[in-house]
Amino acid sequence: MAQQGQYRHQPRILAIVLAGGAGGRLGVLTDHRAKPAMPLGGSFRLIDIPLSNLHHSGISDVWIMEQYQPKTINDHLRNGRPWDLDRTRGGLLVLPPFSGREGEGFAEGNADGLLRQSAFIRDFAPDLVLVLSSDHLYRLDYRDVVDTHLRAGAALTMVTVDFDGDASPHGVVTVDDDGRVTGFSYKPDEPQSRIVAAEVFLYSAEALLDALDRLDGQQENLGDYGHHLVPHLVEQHAVVEHRLQGYWRDLGTPANYLRAHLDLVAGSGPDLADPAWPILTEPPHVAPAFVGEGAVIAGSLIAPGARVHGTVRRSVIGAGAVIEAGAVVEDSVVLNRVRIGSGVSVRWAIVDSDAAVSGDRIGGGPDEPVVVGRDGEPGD
Repeated sequence: MAQQGQYRHQPRILAIVLAGGAGGRLGVLTDHRAKPAMPLGGSFRLIDIPLSNLHHSGISDVWIMEQYQPKTINDHLRNGRPWDLDRTRGGLLVLPPFSGREGEGFAEGNADGLLRQSAFIRDFAPDLVLVLSSDHLYRLDYRDVVDTHLRAGAALTMVTVDFDGDASPHGVVTVDDDGRVTGFSYKPDEPQSRIVAAEVFLYSAEALLDALDRLDGQQENLGDYGHHLVPHLVEQHAVVEHRLQGYWRDLGTPANYLRAHLDLVAGSGPDLADPAWPILTEPPHVAPAFVGEGAVIAGSLIAPGARVHGTVRRSVIGAGAVIEAGAVVEDSVVLNRVRIGSGVSVRWAIVDSDAAVSGDRIGGGPDEPVVVGRDGEPGD
């Protein structure tokens, strides 16, 4: 396979969506669901973002690497139909943990997961392997990343963002004036730049498989991409960045999850219904939202099936949720089928699906929102 210049044919691209993590940073929100199955914007799921980007980018060979709470993802995937991936050839393939041959067992990190699937990747024989996380909010035509990769003749092209927050929880990248990656540090205590990896990686398949084989002989466990795989490629091969312009946010913590939803209602986040690039999902099978007489709604997203009789400001209300008369919800995310009782004030909070919230006041702050579990009580 070529690594310099253009491929003589249209490159065969395999997309692998990483959907196996337990999402422990989200606390009780992921006790009963996989993080990629978390609701987004009232009507969507986190995994809809990469799958929709893939659809609009014309990439139709898509593997979903699952591990934790897989049924909560599979119930949503519907064999890939919402993203036109229910095909006779190609399309959607789910990769659960397995036993019985090389690579069996549970992965201990996303790079370890790729290693366990490396025999299947080799059999598929792609030219390029596009590896995507499923807990970020952004819009990107992956064909632009492919163009960057081919022009550079790179072994790895990583999508990066100029991040305006604390870079230390991310992979931090240094680049030269030509966009070549000169350094990479995974979750450093003292970041050397503001440029972080957006966890969209395009590998030349040959370089990826060779690196996995080499590292497997050197390391007891490959862990996550930033532990050994990406540093090895940065040291041994040509690695370049593709800078993402526009909105990007990691939704893996309660604060970021809430902030992303507040960005959506404020109009500073991506337009999920943009007719040129809509987010695709399994359509709801519920009645339209109902707004009662005397209800107050301002600057909010109200999902189908919700019923609002109280006051909702700058919030997202999920499908089937009920906000009773006399209840106030502000700067919050209320997930599906929640009931906020009369007289309850909810602010700076995330309320999990099926919770019934009663009492007086529940709230936190923009940087430390309260997470209310299914039992209606604030989580740890």
